[in-house]
Amino acid sequence: MNTNNQAEVTADTSAKRAVMDRLRTTPIDVPALPEIDLDRVIEFEDPIAKFSEMLALVGGQAHVVDDIAEVKTILDQIDVYRDARRVVSNMPEIVEGNLDAQMIDDPHALATLDWTIAKGEFMVAENGAIWIDGNTLPHRVLLFIAQYLAIVVDRSAIVSNMHQAYDRIDRFDGRFGVFVSGPSKTADIEQSLVLGAHGCRKLQVFII
Repeated sequence: MNTNNQAEVTADTSAKRAVMDRLRTTPIDVPALPEIDLDRVIEFEDPIAKFSEMLALVGGQAHVVDDIAEVKTILDQIDVYRDARRVVSNMPEIVEGNLDAQMIDDPHALATLDWTIAKGEFMVAENGAIWIDGNTLPHRVLLFIAQYLAIVVDRSAIVSNMHQAYDRIDRFDGRFGVFVSGPSKTADIEQSLVLGAHGCRKLQVFII
């Protein structure tokens, strides 16, 4: 890069930084959030059944199990799990993986990951979503780069609606967290539905 080009880049970067700094320090008046009457939001008599129904509607599959040993038994019946070569498990006490993500520095090394076994903090019945706390993940990309995803969550950890869900989020430290419901899908191109475009091709949820 010659001196003139370098000067132009430096000036351009400085100008962008000045604009961003000004935006960050400018107070903005925003309207207050509406008050929600929680007595009027939806509740379900059987939230587990509703969760399973909504998860199936978006292409996922829920398994209600009474013993943690059943998780591995069910997974072993799935062809793409039996044939998997690279599995990361954040819950080795339930399902053992064969790849230690803690030992991987570069997330790009996970590009050929077959399965991620993750811990869910709680479920949302109205939309079949599960909240994942980022502190349980050595790399946040584990949720999105694996071909297949399994989430294990406690049966008692469920809310009926997203208002209750956001109240629960406040208990976590906020480093990173995400609602997961799947599998990933898109139909933007020629209105042809593609699974796994932006994440897992199939989601299995084990409710213990």
